[in-house]
Amino acid sequence: MLKAVILIGGPQKGTRFRPLSFEVPKPLFPVAGVPMLQHHIEACAKVPNMKEILLIGFYQPNEELTRFLVNAQQEFKVSIRYLQEYAALGTGGGIYHFRDQIVSGSPEAFFVLNADVCSAFPLAEMLSFQKEHGEPNSLVILGTTANRKQSMNYGCIVENEQTHEVMHYVEKPSTFVSDIINCGIYLFKPDIFQHIGAVFQKNQQDMLLYPYDGEEPTNGWHRAEAIRLEQDIFTALAAQGKLYVYKTLSFWSQIKSAGSAIYASRLYLNQYHTTHPERLASNKEGGPKISGNVYIHPTANIDPTATLGPNVSIGSGVTIGAGVRVRESVILHGATLQDHCCVLNSIVGWDSTIGKWARVEGTPSDPNPNDPFAKIDSETLFREGKLTPSITILGCNVTIPSEVIILNSIVLPHKDLNRSFKNQIIL
Repeated sequence: MLKAVILIGGPQKGTRFRPLSFEVPKPLFPVAGVPMLQHHIEACAKVPNMKEILLIGFYQPNEELTRFLVNAQQEFKVSIRYLQEYAALGTGGGIYHFRDQIVSGSPEAFFVLNADVCSAFPLAEMLSFQKEHGEPNSLVILGTTANRKQSMNYGCIVENEQTHEVMHYVEKPSTFVSDIINCGIYLFKPDIFQHIGAVFQKNQQDMLLYPYDGEEPTNGWHRAEAIRLEQDIFTALAAQGKLYVYKTLSFWSQIKSAGSAIYASRLYLNQYHTTHPERLASNKEGGPKISGNVYIHPTANIDPTATLGPNVSIGSGVTIGAGVRVRESVILHGATLQDHCCVLNSIVGWDSTIGKWARVEGTPSDPNPNDPFAKIDSETLFREGKLTPSITILGCNVTIPSEVIILNSIVLPHKDLNRSFKNQIIL
């Protein structure tokens, strides 16, 4: 019997996703037409003998999350529960806090997946790999190859090339260590809790020896339970015959910023050719022109003279007028794109309106197409005091009037603009 744990974080973890995370928890943001989390749950549900999927985070339970869980349980025929942390406990602290729930029913192993990654999720392959490598209680990290420069932005893994044992692990090193990086997807045996428990006890002793002066911080990092798998566990277990890396050749990317959501959407839309061909739109008589991979929700109303794609996702209740051009963009629920407007490299928020002949355009933040190991850079919002050129984001209920141009800008929710903007945050 197997279980899976998905770490979904909390509100303060989605700051690079604003203003989109103002309206919906980041894990429920639609990527390739379905909530980000649904890709994880679907992959877990396909694994034979999967008994239960647990979501761990510190979002307050809300109607949207509850509705998603109910629908997902019905669709995938597997138990799915949300366990709320009392504070941000880190990637190790969260699973340790709820260890009794995880080991209930005596699963032989369990997956741990970070919610903010996009992947083909080779979970069955990781299971087979675990059975073939190391001792019965060995732990497996999913790894992939990055280029030399970008590898330092991730957890770096030095492996024994013959056995694939992790010999050295460093989280975001300051100098080059290895081009094998941690994908944030793990396969653990219940034995992992002995290792996390040892760190917990050490943290308790440290708190007694070096008490924290002042008020307890709200993010929980001074609590004994605040434990990071990467720095506190993997670093210590390297070269002990307990930790192994399974390297995947299939796609993988982080989803840290809104720009990376468009790239993740492209990867998933491409995967739909093999996993969900029914989700991809095609050219039909009386329908819009489709170029490349496009997802269109059945309730969207699209003029047949519009041109969509490649890499376009159209949400529910969207209205798209005559002659509209959309490329490399996500159009969210209830948005209206009026006649002859143009949307490129952008996310158009819920119930927003783009007027006739208006142009909304951003700068793509894709990895270098000439480097097969390049990853997307999660840029900071500002660089040298200026807004970093990136995709354009319209928050919910934004109105762009006719013939206005919005370039490389972020528009916060509920704004009615009356002129063009470039490289600005419009508050």
